[in-house]
Amino acid sequence: MKALLLLTFVGLAWGQWHPNAHDGRHTMVHLFEWRWVDIAAECERWLGPNGFAGVQVSPPNENIVINSPWRPWWERYQPISYNLCSRSGSDSEFRDMVHRCNNAGVRIYVDAIINHMCGDGGGSGTHATCGSYFDAGRREFSAVPYSSVDFNDGKCGTSSGQIENYNDKYQVRDCKLVGLLDLALEKDYVRGKIAGFLNNLIDIGVAGFRFDASKHMWPGDIQDIVGRLKNLNSQYFPSNSKAFIFQEVIDLGGEAISASEYFGIGRVTEFKFGAKLGEVVRKWNGQKMSYLHNWGEGWGFMPTGNALVFVDNHDNQRGHGAGGASILTFWDSRVYKIGTAFTLAHPYGFTRIMSSYRWDRNFVNGKDENDWIGPPANGDGSTKPVTINSDDTCGNGWVCEHRWRQIKNMVIFRNAVTGHDLTNWWDNGSNQIAFSRGNRGFIVINNDDWALDATLQTGLPAGTYCDVISGNLSGGRCTGAQISVGGDGRAFFQISNASEDPVVAIHVNAKL
Repeated sequence: MKALLLLTFVGLAWGQWHPNAHDGRHTMVHLFEWRWVDIAAECERWLGPNGFAGVQVSPPNENIVINSPWRPWWERYQPISYNLCSRSGSDSEFRDMVHRCNNAGVRIYVDAIINHMCGDGGGSGTHATCGSYFDAGRREFSAVPYSSVDFNDGKCGTSSGQIENYNDKYQVRDCKLVGLLDLALEKDYVRGKIAGFLNNLIDIGVAGFRFDASKHMWPGDIQDIVGRLKNLNSQYFPSNSKAFIFQEVIDLGGEAISASEYFGIGRVTEFKFGAKLGEVVRKWNGQKMSYLHNWGEGWGFMPTGNALVFVDNHDNQRGHGAGGASILTFWDSRVYKIGTAFTLAHPYGFTRIMSSYRWDRNFVNGKDENDWIGPPANGDGSTKPVTINSDDTCGNGWVCEHRWRQIKNMVIFRNAVTGHDLTNWWDNGSNQIAFSRGNRGFIVINNDDWALDATLQTGLPAGTYCDVISGNLSGGRCTGAQISVGGDGRAFFQISNASEDPVVAIHVNAKL
């Protein structure tokens, strides 16, 4: 009986680290600031058919409206209530999206803002996405409701009430982050309100949560809230399934708070991944691709089973958060595709890719003065729909990196090779590398300033394979390059250093 209870407990707990994805799907995409109606359609027409595991959606609850109609992206991170209405859509549109995406085999992960409410300079009134009344100065949020006793104003030890020293873990967790009103998460009442918000989303059918600003919450408070969560909706998930939890903890070392403090709750964002990978791909500070042979824990990263990894996210592609100028983004598409291909081919962590929108950048003294700009919008401030062009790219200002052939096909590559070890590593001592994933897939990258010409051991069965970077397997033929693997598993590769896509990737599901 004790053994049975232990196995049951382990099975339930595992849900917090497991994405609850359909079998064979291993990458989520962050459709940043997309409308719910567009996400529902994208699940059915693109994400489901191409094997994406799920979507991280922008915060769905009511937030403050700032500077209408030219509203910043970060207003979504200033809650007013837990009602489901935002510029992405209504409560009913959110429910329809969750239902349709689940039916398409694509899970929904909610970006949950539970550390704080809006900023202390938010004023008072009904300038919120649902029209709820609030008074930031009086700490009054009537639609929850919260009052002044539900915040940490009296607990913070700094004269400003703000975080002044990131080497003081009490300040980081009990004081205001950039003026945002810090909730008293040790209070049973506050915990109950947050759990109620999350449980409503679970009832609707979401698969898990990204906890924003987890570093600014005590792990025990988060654990208590997670312990109050219901099992996932059995209409879409197996009985007794638990929500997938991944927590935003920026830990580049040298501060009082460590990402490891949060491992017992769920996965944690590994910010060192994108920062270090950017340095390597950009060849900064003497870094070389050949140094990636022990990528992951060998680079001082957290254990793979704890890690949520990404090349860039909505913060650091704007110079916020962690990583600095090394972060690879869609603005530098060639190196971005190299970094993303490596990320999706390598076994480390659970992967998330970014899907962005463009904005007019304006650099002054190295800082983008327009990093605040919200999603593509109509004259009244409403978000523009995501339009799809005839070549499968997006219009209306949406970038849609997840639709780039080179990235979409590497999502499929990862699905084909997951569960198989990294083997047959090869490098030239510089910036040309290759490796296989068991006998399922093989990737070659040339990031040097000269051509790659090499015969390499792929570990794959003999046959002709389609390179999924330059094309697809379609109608029984390759629309891009073909690679012939001999009976000994070896194949010849030639990659020009001048190529826009200096990568070749082959796998068993793209074999003629």
